[in-house]
Amino acid sequence: MPGGKHILGKKKPQQVFGTAKVGERGQIVIPKAARDHLGLQGGDRLIVASDEHGVALIRADFFEEKMRDLMARLSSVPEE
Repeated sequence: MPGGKHILGKKKPQQVFGTAKVGERGQIVIPKAARDHLGLQGGDRLIVASDEHGVALIRADFFEEKMRDLMARLSSVPEE
């Protein structure tokens, strides 16, 4: 959100780690600097999300934790 808080907490600076080429089978290689920065290892699960501008990869464990937190907060909100 411009000038405000990001939906999942304080917005952190974005980084560009290079490019990835889509192979014939639709696979990409995440640049090593990005894998190191994010602590990604072979076998890690990622959520693949997109909009009309591109694709985002989100660590599945992070996404699932945030969704559990959100669902817990929503279930504790009294109905009107």
